[in-house]
Amino acid sequence: MAIADMLESTTPSESSLSDLDASRFLRRRPGATTAGVEPGATTAGVESETNLRPNVRGTDSSPSDHAGANGLSAAKRCEEDIDRNYAAQNPNLTETAKDPGDKAESRGNAKFDVSSVIFAYRPSAPAHKRVTESPLSSDAIFRQSHAGLFNLCIVVLVAVNSRLIIENLMKYGLLIQTGFWFSSRSLRDWPLLMCCLSLPVFPLSAFLVEKLALQKYISEPVIVFLHIIITTATILYPVLMILRFDSAVLSGVTLMAFASITWLKLVSYAHTNHDMRKISRSVNQGDVLPSSLDSNYYPHNVSFKSLVYFMLAPTLCYQPSYPRTTHIRKGWVVRQFIKLIIFTGVMGFIIEQYINPIVRNSQHPLKGNLLYATERILKLSVPNLYVWLCMFYCLFHLWLNILAELLCFGDREFYKDWWNAKTVEEYWRMWNMPVHKWMVRHVYFPCLRNGIPKGVAVVIAFLISAVFHELCIAVPCHMFKLWAFIGIMFQVPLVWITKYLQDVFQNSMVGNMIFWSIFSILGQPMSVLLYYHDLMNRKGID
Repeated sequence: MAIADMLESTTPSESSLSDLDASRFLRRRPGATTAGVEPGATTAGVESETNLRPNVRGTDSSPSDHAGANGLSAAKRCEEDIDRNYAAQNPNLTETAKDPGDKAESRGNAKFDVSSVIFAYRPSAPAHKRVTESPLSSDAIFRQSHAGLFNLCIVVLVAVNSRLIIENLMKYGLLIQTGFWFSSRSLRDWPLLMCCLSLPVFPLSAFLVEKLALQKYISEPVIVFLHIIITTATILYPVLMILRFDSAVLSGVTLMAFASITWLKLVSYAHTNHDMRKISRSVNQGDVLPSSLDSNYYPHNVSFKSLVYFMLAPTLCYQPSYPRTTHIRKGWVVRQFIKLIIFTGVMGFIIEQYINPIVRNSQHPLKGNLLYATERILKLSVPNLYVWLCMFYCLFHLWLNILAELLCFGDREFYKDWWNAKTVEEYWRMWNMPVHKWMVRHVYFPCLRNGIPKGVAVVIAFLISAVFHELCIAVPCHMFKLWAFIGIMFQVPLVWITKYLQDVFQNSMVGNMIFWSIFSILGQPMSVLLYYHDLMNRKGID
């Protein structure tokens, strides 16, 4: 009963709290002597502790022996554990026990700390103190870190896809052909290779035009006309070569990609130099320019070295100088090359092992059974999405960063967090920054400066993108079905729809889910099936 009475006492008087409880909480170890205990509380504290420890085995032992040898009750052992933990966490109480001089101050501190600990461990202490949302509730979900769930998704994704890969290999075997990387047909595509190697002729021609303009041998209308001829020939020449020779689709896509990049760079080169000539003439006429513009660099930037660096740099926007890094990290470049080889192999494996068999064994999505076509599209969506993500990682992260490192190119914002885009418009502004900057600089803002409304300027930008997507796919396939063109232009109403939904549902990911649903399920898989079956029909293959 003595133990029970002592534990149940929650409102002791000041004398009992300062003498009895303080001495009980100031205990350090079972072997501590009474010499270090505060005078006036020593006798009562030690006697009470001795009396509170019953000799279960009937032996007379010192209080220090009772803690380890005698069988104390569970409540008493729990109390002593709390005492020792509290003493270890509050070294100030140890000092008061060792210094008997400051009796009043130590007694007051002990009374405050002891009462706090007693009430903190009481069953009557409140456990619910404030209004708090659950971590996964709609109001708090985006304020939490979900790194653990992300790791779980990765583990599940690896496990599920590993099982699918093993099942596919056991069922069909290794479907990758020996001529996947280099086939006899690809080796016969030497006209396309020669066309690709001759593309630098067009940048050189643009450089000669700018040199003539710098020397004022030709007028401004002639300069514009010559640049139009050069940029148009940059696209028409590869198109005619691909249509003239029956080459592999992959070779044609590669050539059209290089030609499109060259066209975009030459347009920026001509447009920027044209604008710098206007600035130079304005300065000569006494106009005051903003401090951010420097008109003195125009005559010096028209150099062959500047052109070569721009044509090799991972950017589509020309300017006289770029942010530069100080050195090349050779070890880092080697590691990125290794990653590039690995992920390129992963893309090839998925295409040969999964995508090709699926499209071969499927019907035309617009001519077959609707339920069957839906099943084929859903089955194709997952490997197609993996290939697209690998392509993005290889091109925009690995290859462009490798090129930037070798050229000491400083601005490496080749993409933003497009995977968090809440609208389709945000996605197109973030996933391909080189093209986005080119569109803004040479299409969107020039349209606005000429009085064209913003909506029309956006449509014009999507129209240019749709034309080049169609050229890069339709020309190598030798057919113009406009599937890629329609797919890109279909993004225009999606921009307005997702923007409207974002305005209605504030701080939501509705637009992001719509984008991923259309992009990964309906958009790309449908385009792959359409182009594949049209290509097979053109060649007369069932």
